[in-house]
Amino acid sequence: MTPSWYRARVYQIVTIAVAFIVIWSHPVMAMLVKFSWAGHPSCSSSSPAFTVSDVPEGTVHLTFKMIDKNVPNYPHGGGTIAYEGKNEIPSGAFAYTGPCPPAGQQHAYEWTVRALDANGKELASAVAVGKFPPR
Repeated sequence: MTPSWYRARVYQIVTIAVAFIVIWSHPVMAMLVKFSWAGHPSCSSSSPAFTVSDVPEGTVHLTFKMIDKNVPNYPHGGGTIAYEGKNEIPSGAFAYTGPCPPAGQQHAYEWTVRALDANGKELASAVAVGKFPPR
């Protein structure tokens, strides 16, 4: 008969091995995104400029979605663009419902950017948060 301490140790090793495999085989990788509201007018439907980095090979589209952290149910939307390997995404790359907080208020806005392959599979994602209007 196998001692209970031995079974517990084998279970612990197997659990660690499975966790390692799950973590290292996860298909979505991290990338980075930055943006700025500087010079961006209130209530504009033109997207701000973005800088993306560590975009994985095989990316053909980037999707952008914005959420107002103060009013998360407001449908700001976002957009999808063809990715051509450039890190700089110019202002106005897509149209959406821009930030328009009530006068005198500053809201936090969260952008989620996803890198997609030709089949629409997510390869990576990144999140950036900025307050509008900037102060």
